[in-house]
Amino acid sequence: MKRILVLLTALSCTLGASCQEFEGNELGVDGYFGASTFGGSFGLGLKYGFNYGENLIVGPSLRFQRSWNNNINGGPSNAFNTFGFGGFGHARFFNTFFVGAELEMMRTPLNSFGAISSQYSWAPTALLGGGFSREFNESIRINAGVYYDVINDSRSPFRQGYFMKRANGTYIPVIYRIAFFFPL
Repeated sequence: MKRILVLLTALSCTLGASCQEFEGNELGVDGYFGASTFGGSFGLGLKYGFNYGENLIVGPSLRFQRSWNNNINGGPSNAFNTFGFGGFGHARFFNTFFVGAELEMMRTPLNSFGAISSQYSWAPTALLGGGFSREFNESIRINAGVYYDVINDSRSPFRQGYFMKRANGTYIPVIYRIAFFFPL
């Protein structure tokens, strides 16, 4: 874990020191919300992107997520917070769509069975996806996409947001996300 943190810090420092190669920076904010009578979650992610030309943006990210469970069968209800960090890269095409990858390590109380534990552990996520991307008046860009969680770790807090099912009833590790990017 320490190695990953040192690597991300060194990468951020290197990118920041060589900003002459970049054509600008952007601040991104993405969100997620999902709820039912059984519970739900909402999350907020922050991204600081370095633009390589018009079509590529990469950088570090931070994430916070709040999840809750309403036990409608009379058992205890519970809630928990997760947070994490990582990096992202998006390629944008024709001011219409994007493809991207988002890698994050999330600190979560979920254990390997997906149940809430009193001890926190780190869960890796690797989201690959794409979708709609549009810039408006050179002041805001909206990305709305669907992502597939390649790792699909059983401790991942994103598992509560999966919305596609197979014929046998198991969930496919797919989430949706909308992000707003503001040029700096």
